[in-house]
Amino acid sequence: MRHGKKFNHLGRTASHRSALLSNMACSLIEHKRINTTVAKAKALRVYVEPLLTKAKEDTTHNRRIVFSYLQNKEAVTELFRSVAPKIAERNGGYTRIIKTGFRPGDAADMALIELVDFNELYNPNAEEKKTTRRSRRSATAPKKEAVAAEAPAVEENAAEPTAQAADSTEEKTEE
Repeated sequence: MRHGKKFNHLGRTASHRSALLSNMACSLIEHKRINTTVAKAKALRVYVEPLLTKAKEDTTHNRRIVFSYLQNKEAVTELFRSVAPKIAERNGGYTRIIKTGFRPGDAADMALIELVDFNELYNPNAEEKKTTRRSRRSATAPKKEAVAAEAPAVEENAAEPTAQAADSTEEKTEE
């Protein structure tokens, strides 16, 4: 009986399941988002979020613990160098699962699992970027006026060749 056993076995043995989750976690860290089934995405979230929490503090001990789960030097390096600084202020909820529909072959429920801070569309820090853009707009407004002041001079020069072209077409029609 499975009383009180809350995690999904995913129809695999313990060794197969740990290898699957380790490989999926490495792929998630490397690519920042992966497509998989909803069940695997939920199992992966439970597996990878404690590793992301450990990565926030870069110590030899934490690197060894994370390596014992991932078994991939490149993934551990990527996690501690680029992922950890971005998630440093976040207190959890490092991943997002977005359901994407059903797989055509077997109608399995599919999902996209991604690292939250690496998606520019849903990034909560986008508001800060907008305020930065607003300040740039006010700073660039005089430049636009200067460009607008230069533009009529360019248009005058541009108007002369068209007038010359019109004169040449009139000459051709007179002949």
